[in-house]
Amino acid sequence: MENTVKEVACHSEDVTSCRKSHHPERVKKDLTNRLNRIEGQIRGIKGMVDKDVYCDDIITQLSATQSALNSVAKILLEGHLKGCVVDRLSEGDEEVLDELVVTIHKLMKK
Repeated sequence: MENTVKEVACHSEDVTSCRKSHHPERVKKDLTNRLNRIEGQIRGIKGMVDKDVYCDDIITQLSATQSALNSVAKILLEGHLKGCVVDRLSEGDEEVLDELVVTIHKLMKK
C-alpha cells in the first residue's frame, strides 16, 4: 500500500491528478477561524465529560458544535457549487453532477 495521500477537492486541469479547491484567502481565513473555534468546543466537551458534567449540558454543547460544523459545510458547499461545479460543467464535465449528488447525500446523513 502506497503512503500517498489523495486530496479530495473540486477542480484541477488534469482530472486524474489530485484535485484542489481554490478558495479566496478571506474564505480560507473564515473557515480556519470557524474550525479553530470548533476544535476549542470539542476540547471543552471532552473536559465536561472528564468532569462528569450533567449529560444534558454536554448534549447542548454537542448540538452547538454540530451546528458550527454544518455552517462550515454550507460555506464549502456554496463555494463548490459556485466555483468548482460551474467550472467543470462549463468544460463539459457532467460527471461533476453525479459527484455532487453523492456529496449532498453525505451531508444529509447527519
